[in-house]
Amino acid sequence: MGSISCRHFTFLLIIVLLIWSSSMEGCNARRGKHWRHSRGIGVSLSKKKGKNHGTSYHHGHVNKPKKKTPSPQAPPAFSPPSSTPSPRPSPPILAPRPPQKGYGNAPSTSIFNVLNFGAKGDGTTDDTKAFEAAWAAACKVEASTIIVPSDSVFLVGPISFSGPYCQHDIVFQLDGKIIAPTNTRAWGSGILQWLQFTKLVGITIQGSGTIDGRGAVWWQDSPLQDPVDSESKLIVPLNGTVGRNPSIPIQGSLGGKMPSIKPTALRFYGSFNVSVTGITIQNSPQCHLKFDNCIGVSVYNFSVSSPGDSPNTDGIHLQNSRDVLIRSTNVACGDDCVSIQTGCTNVYIHNINCGPGHGISIGGLGKDETRACVSNITIRDIIMHQTMNGVRIKTWQGGSGSVQGVLFSNIIVSEVQLPIVIDQFYCDKTTCKNQSSAVALSGIHYENIRGTYTVKPVHLACSDNVPCTQVTLNDIELKPLQESYHMYDPYCWQTFGELYSPTEPPIECLQIGKPPGNRIQADHDSC
Repeated sequence: MGSISCRHFTFLLIIVLLIWSSSMEGCNARRGKHWRHSRGIGVSLSKKKGKNHGTSYHHGHVNKPKKKTPSPQAPPAFSPPSSTPSPRPSPPILAPRPPQKGYGNAPSTSIFNVLNFGAKGDGTTDDTKAFEAAWAAACKVEASTIIVPSDSVFLVGPISFSGPYCQHDIVFQLDGKIIAPTNTRAWGSGILQWLQFTKLVGITIQGSGTIDGRGAVWWQDSPLQDPVDSESKLIVPLNGTVGRNPSIPIQGSLGGKMPSIKPTALRFYGSFNVSVTGITIQNSPQCHLKFDNCIGVSVYNFSVSSPGDSPNTDGIHLQNSRDVLIRSTNVACGDDCVSIQTGCTNVYIHNINCGPGHGISIGGLGKDETRACVSNITIRDIIMHQTMNGVRIKTWQGGSGSVQGVLFSNIIVSEVQLPIVIDQFYCDKTTCKNQSSAVALSGIHYENIRGTYTVKPVHLACSDNVPCTQVTLNDIELKPLQESYHMYDPYCWQTFGELYSPTEPPIECLQIGKPPGNRIQADHDSC
């Protein structure tokens, strides 16, 4: 019985082992079938993807394909093919740019000769259109150059070389001569400027050429039309031997009078980094060279040439401009050699020959009760010969604002009528009404001013209500030269400051110190 039970147990154990072994093989078989099936699915999916997206996706899941010659790599994403240039961000602008037509037709060179645009240069043919065309082409090319060649005379009417959409750093190479028309038809009822450059960056006028305004046709009626310099009232001839020069008896080429509005020969407006060098401007109908609302001005090796009796023909006129350098320049004209008007600051003028003319002036400021602000002006190393004034500040009654921080240094005067002038009662009419307000003057320094005078050495006439303060004089030596005028002693009125050294002649009229009460500058005086 026990043996049977043992046999039965052994038999049952064998049957269990057989059944277990059979089930293990079936399990392994199913596992292998599932793996092979999964592989097949992966291959089929890879092929489907490859059909749509290329073969690179399934290289890690199938047998490696046959090696092929590697294709060149595509350019980086930030460097697209040249046929489709990438857009670049535009610089910020203050106003939308108009469409620029014909830009692709611009010449490949950056040199634009006006002769190649139809200019004749014979002095009689009107070359205005040719100059306009040359400018239109040069305007599109950065650092381009317009050539006005030598040995040619170009008759050009009123013209504007304007931005603001022109490229930067354009050079106007003037080696020839530009002349103004003398017929009334070319000017219409009058115009304020003849050659004008507006809203440009880095504009340079250079060369050995000449701009001739042919102003004699404009000056003939000027004694009746133009204002008279206020300081001329201080100049009294002896025995009536000296008077105003007679008018010039010349008329326009087509007859008749020229317009009463006279143009400036060369004007720059609203521009940055302006340079004028080498050229000569002569016989302008009115002002020769003007800078208005400009920043960064350089004028050197420049000449102005007009008769001493040509009315209101200022040499260089500055207004609302800053960071100005004027040097190594000769100015002969009929008004101020350099005129500095309201809105000017950081102006440095040196090595100037002035004469004939009315000297170097700040003002007139405050006309028609306007506000004027001028500061940080240095004028030094100047030679003046036979000018009406030497260094002058002139303001109108009724104005407001201030002139602060002015230095006149190393000035040589020769036969100058009034070498040192402050005139806060300036008036270019027969009479002007008295007003209490005035442009405030402070920090005005005179040093090393020497030479000869013919009328009065010093004339300092300041406002009753707004006296001049901090006026200093040092090393002043002015000797009289008797010619044709009555002679006067130094004159001061409401002028306060200091004498740092004895002067010749003695300037005893200057009031030492500060005005009574040391009035604090009012709001309407500050700038």
